[in-house]
Amino acid sequence: MPSILQKVQTLFSANMHGMIDRALETNSLRVMDEYIRQVERNLEALEDSAATVGGTVRTLKRKYEEFSSQADKLDRDIDTLILRGKDDLAAAAQAELNTKQELAQEYYEQWQQQEEQYQSMLAMRMRLEGRLTTIKQEREKMRSLLELAETKKVMTKTLKSMDKLEGSSGDQEIDSLLDSIYAQIDQEDARADLAARKLTDQIEDTVGIGQVELQLEERRSRLLGGDK
Repeated sequence: MPSILQKVQTLFSANMHGMIDRALETNSLRVMDEYIRQVERNLEALEDSAATVGGTVRTLKRKYEEFSSQADKLDRDIDTLILRGKDDLAAAAQAELNTKQELAQEYYEQWQQQEEQYQSMLAMRMRLEGRLTTIKQEREKMRSLLELAETKKVMTKTLKSMDKLEGSSGDQEIDSLLDSIYAQIDQEDARADLAARKLTDQIEDTVGIGQVELQLEERRSRLLGGDK
């Protein structure tokens, strides 16, 4: 079965212009209403999944911080044991330190991976909420457009019966409203793409900063341990 992310991507890839064209051809809003229902269902599922991943992120971060703190304390204790001539205890502590550092690193890597996925899901939720707002707004415009088209159809029949069809205004008003709908959808898609690119850059920057901070903290621990 496709994952929630795949389903959401499918919704984003839907041809909105084609959807509006079908609504016009069938003189019905059913195709747009079905799309809205799909977006609402997947938005709810996405929020549930994001909450689950967010919880995992918190757990992994807490585990990393716990093991990292324990490793820092052991590192300082080893220096103290060596200075006091307790080599056997220092060796045992060093072995334990190695294990805790490995576990801390594993939790850190898992935390960063899940954090990236979590941020991606949050960004996708924002994009999906934006798409839902847009399609609902355009549905109302489409409703007005279909009503206008139906009115013009009645007027055309009346004009034909009165032999006054020549010189009528045509469908410029309908075309103008349809162009407005298309333009709004294109603008929303462009904003969503820009937000997605900015999020990718932000995630990369955050991960990079985290690695630098970890290195600096390690250096501080060594310097402080050396003074004792």
